[in-house]
Order: sequence, then structure tokens, then C-alpha cells
Amino acid sequence: MSDTQTTRTVLVRQGKFSPSPFEPCRFLGVEELQSIAALGGLFVDLKNDEDPEVLVPFFGAIDLIRIAFPSSADGRGFSLGQRLRRLGFKGTLRAHGDLISDQYPMAIRTGFDELEISQKMADRQPEDHWLATLPKRETYRSRLGLTG
Repeated sequence: MSDTQTTRTVLVRQGKFSPSPFEPCRFLGVEELQSIAALGGLFVDLKNDEDPEVLVPFFGAIDLIRIAFPSSADGRGFSLGQRLRRLGFKGTLRAHGDLISDQYPMAIRTGFDELEISQKMADRQPEDHWLATLPKRETYRSRLGLTG
């Protein structure tokens, strides 16, 4: 593959491989954001070592934040996703990178709407792997009519 070609990726939404409702789009780095936030409809790349609080003033202009997961062993992105939700971000949160299906429940619990994985990972862990890891909506307590 040449440097000018992009690597094909696959989105996992609700356990299924899905097309992105935002494609095509150009992701901005945090440093580019300030100059064009007034335009709205923004897509932002957030590295797993960047402070998510710098995005708070721009939440109204940001539709999607994509958080980097450079390694499946690096869980800092989960903490960032959770922090963004606690800070009030209501848009789409996308985990991007080296993720495996076993991490999908954690991604959902920490506020992610979708995961962007490589085609190679999608081939290795097909859609049924992702569906199998979805948290079960019905629990023993809910079947008994108990809450909490």
C-alpha cells in the first residue's frame, strides 16, 4: 500500500459492522480547532495523552470526537471517553485504533458510541464476536422487577 492510500477501517456500532453516518469527513487536531470552531459540524481527533478539557468550550460545534487507542493494552482512551461525558459532551464518541471485541463492553460503559477498527481486525474478529460481547440488557434483577 502506498503512503497516499488510506487504510480501510470498519466501524462497530451496537455490536454490528456499520457504515459511518459522518463519512466522508476530515478530523481536526486540537490545535486546529480554535481557528474554525465557529463553523460547527466538527470532527476532532483526540490523542490519548491530550487534555479533554480544552474541548469543553467547543462542545456545541463538535459532532464527533475520535479518541486514539494506539494499543489494545493502553486503556487511557476509556478514561478520556468517560471524562468527556462527565464534562458534558453529548455528541458521538468514537474509539479509534487497536481494539479487540473483549474491550467493547468497557467502551460502552465509558461512553463510547462506536469503535473504528482496521479491516484486518474485522477479518480476525468478525461481527458475531462483537455482538457476543454486547452487555445483556436483561439481568436477573430486572427480570425480578428490582432496580438498582
